[in-house]
Order: sequence, then C-alpha cells, then structure tokens
Amino acid sequence: MEITSVESYPIEIPLAEPVSFSNRTIHYRDHAITHIRTDEGLEGVGYSLGYEAAELVAESVESRLEEVLLGEDPRDTTRLWEEMYDGNVQIGRTGLFLRAISTVDIALWDLKAKAADQPLYKLLGGNSDAVPSYASGGYYRDEKGHEGLREEISRYLDEGHDVVKMKVGRRSVPEEEARVAAVRDEIGPDRTLLLDANGVWASTPEGVRACRAFEPYDPYFIEEPVMIDRVETMSQVNDAIDYPVATGELEGTRHDFAALYDGGAAGILQPDATVCGGITEWLRIANYASAHDVPIAPHYNWNLHASLLGAIENGLWVEYFYRDMDVKVFDDVVAEPLAPNDEGMIELPETPGHGVQLDEEALETFKVDK
Repeated sequence: MEITSVESYPIEIPLAEPVSFSNRTIHYRDHAITHIRTDEGLEGVGYSLGYEAAELVAESVESRLEEVLLGEDPRDTTRLWEEMYDGNVQIGRTGLFLRAISTVDIALWDLKAKAADQPLYKLLGGNSDAVPSYASGGYYRDEKGHEGLREEISRYLDEGHDVVKMKVGRRSVPEEEARVAAVRDEIGPDRTLLLDANGVWASTPEGVRACRAFEPYDPYFIEEPVMIDRVETMSQVNDAIDYPVATGELEGTRHDFAALYDGGAAGILQPDATVCGGITEWLRIANYASAHDVPIAPHYNWNLHASLLGAIENGLWVEYFYRDMDVKVFDDVVAEPLAPNDEGMIELPETPGHGVQLDEEALETFKVDK
C-alpha cells in the first residue's frame, strides 16, 4: 500500500454569539483537516483545532510533510512519525508544526485500522468498549449570571452526568468562589466537580490564593491554574493545595509530559492527540503515565479520544461538550458524532478506522479558500 495524495485545508465554523473563558473571547472555531489517500482506494482523515491559525497548520502539512509521505506505506506509523519530527526538529518540536504532524499521524492510524478492518480501539488494545465522559461547560457570556450557570449545570445532570467541569479565573477570586459554590450547591455533595482556569494566574501566590478559595467545594482537580510553560510555578501550586493540578492540553511530546510529571506540576495528565503529535505520541504519553499510575483525561475531541481511552487501562474520562451550548462546534462536520448515553458513557464505534467520518458537504460549507 502506498500513499498517493496528501491534502490539508482549514475550516471555520462560526459561533452564534461570542463565548469567553478566563483570558480569551472567541467568535468562531477553526480546524485544520488532513486527508491521506492510498493506491488501494483507502482514505484516512486527521484534524486539529487551529485557534485562529488553522491555515498555517494546513500549509505546514502540504509544504513540509507531503514530501515525506508520498509513496510511503501508511501503516509504518512509527517510522513516518520519526521522519516527520526529526526532519523538521529545528522548526517543529512543539506548537503549530506539531499540530500539523498530529493531523497526519491521526490520518495514518485511521488508514492503518481500516487496512486491518478493525476499529481503532481494538487495534490499539481493546481495554473497554465504552468510556466515561464528563460534561464540560461553565463558560462566560455577558448575560449569564449564577442562575444561568445553575441552569446549564442542571441540564448536564439531567443528561445523566455525575461529573461536570466549569471555567474559573475571569473574575475576582470572591466572585469565582461564589460561582463555584453555586455549582457545588447545584450538583450536591456526591457528584464530581472539575475546574479549569486556562492558565490565568500569573504567579504562585495568585494561583494558590484562588485554588485554596475553592477547596471547601471539593473540586476533583484544577486544570491549568498557571500557564503550562511555568512548570516550577505550577509545581508550587500543585504542592500547596489539597487537590491535584491537571494539565497537558497544549503540551507537546512525551518528553514535555515527563518533565511536567517529574517536576511535580500535575497529578493528572491531559494529552490531546491533535496537539501532542498524533496517536503515536499520545500512546507513548499514556504508557509513560501508566508506569507511574497517573490517570489520563484527554482534552476535547471526544469523537477521537473516546477510542484512545478505550484502548488504555489508565483512562479517567473523556471531555464532552453539548453542541447547543455553542462552545465546541466540530460536530457540525462529523457525519455521526459520538454522544454520551443517559449514564454519561460513550460507546465506541465498531467501524474500521477511528470512526470519525466527516461530512463532505459540511466541510465544503465551512472550508476556507487558501
């Protein structure tokens, strides 16, 4: 089997209204989409969230990675990963270029599973045919007060979730404590509460002060209390509070995750296969974490991450966003998006490949002309 074509392009899906988290406001979601096709008629698809730079990710695939891939066997995922990474290490160790590698690697694994006539989670190990999810939300909108926040969280409970996550950090610590208190009151004492600060606090004292204010409400973890590059600061926050820091959604390869954990910066790791280098590198991270009994709770992309979590033994939860909350909107281009059942479990696709079939008509609607 040989790769005969590589195509990558950006899409932009508008939000109905702007939405904010601690340090940003967004108006649309963009993704880079990569298609890899073979001489046997098989096609693999990969993608990554672009954060307003999806066109640069797509350009990197076609300008730097296509030449590595053409004529190669797509099933040689380890070798091709090394060639893409090592051949561009001066410009691509992390960040935007690693996202480009991620889209390619995900597409290669899609092809590999299709060629084996296996669903991805089975090909990778088949630990479980369904995985637990949590409802992610609690974003900021101008008209949304405590009652609106309560109504949103109540909806997640009605859908069957016992685990919910909310944003924190956009407002003052007393205001944020009141928001967290409202959500804890809404979900009761026996359900699980997760917090996400998106790296908003600038120093150890700021992060510790805020995180300690939330301790009476029994959060299971706080995601990114400080920026991920500040490993020592995050370690100090992690050490100073009585619940763990979780991080990794913006992190790169296994070496970066090892530095995070070895430095005491996190007790829960959150690799995103569309960011860290694809499925090849995601599995390396998960296996490293398993050797240290560290749980994996991947960021976003439930349609893909559900299958990856189903392949490992140290998976915790998959993050899920309801489309009508208008925050994560990639399901608009997925032909048959995955969704939790009434117990919060996501059943894994049994079709060959990673199971994320994209809607060609929808892709054309949102495609950005280069």
